[in-house]
Amino acid sequence: MKHSGKALQAAGRMLLWTFVIFCVVITLGFVAKLVGAFVLWIAAGLFGLWVLFAIFTLYFFRDPEAKVPTGPNLIVSPGHGKVDVIDELEEPVFMKGRCKRISMFLSVIDVHVQNTPCAGLVCCVRHTSGKFLNAMATESAAENENVLIGIAAAERPGTKIGVRLIAGLIARRIIPWVGEGEMVARGERMSLIQFGSRVDVYLPLSAKIQVKLGDRTVGGETVLATLD
Repeated sequence: MKHSGKALQAAGRMLLWTFVIFCVVITLGFVAKLVGAFVLWIAAGLFGLWVLFAIFTLYFFRDPEAKVPTGPNLIVSPGHGKVDVIDELEEPVFMKGRCKRISMFLSVIDVHVQNTPCAGLVCCVRHTSGKFLNAMATESAAENENVLIGIAAAERPGTKIGVRLIAGLIARRIIPWVGEGEMVARGERMSLIQFGSRVDVYLPLSAKIQVKLGDRTVGGETVLATLD
């Protein structure tokens, strides 16, 4: 009979295409599930990394309260670090002549808040642009970006104490918290250097050094020298 079976063929085509569509939907759903699981796995990994970064950041920016020693004419360490240079040099900007220098390296695991070495009047806060050499190298003190803070000691009128905050390979931001004309107390918070860096302390030639190479210093607590 004419056109016999065409209806069934149409039904078959419809069933075939709907089955194909069904298979595509199921496949897309399965793929979406896999992608979703992968995205969730990636998100969990990224969150874990962020948690580790947050813990490191909070640890790095820790700010312990200094137990400032009492006594006359004491110069305390401005930084937490390791003494690796004790020498004499010319410092023309603030000390304006030959002076003693104590330099300490601050690793990324050290406290990076600095403390004032003595009580007095802040007479100089000078920023100098420069390189970003590894702060472990002692020559970085002469070539790297730095901020020089000069203090006229209150206990010994006419005596100058200088502190140079030196950026490093990773440390590229120095934030002084004191300004010229400000009176400061021994051991109070003075500045922040973000990540590994170096701190130099300039002392008059008459100062008596109380630390030696390799000593670990605590900012605001360790006595570096006494003034004669």
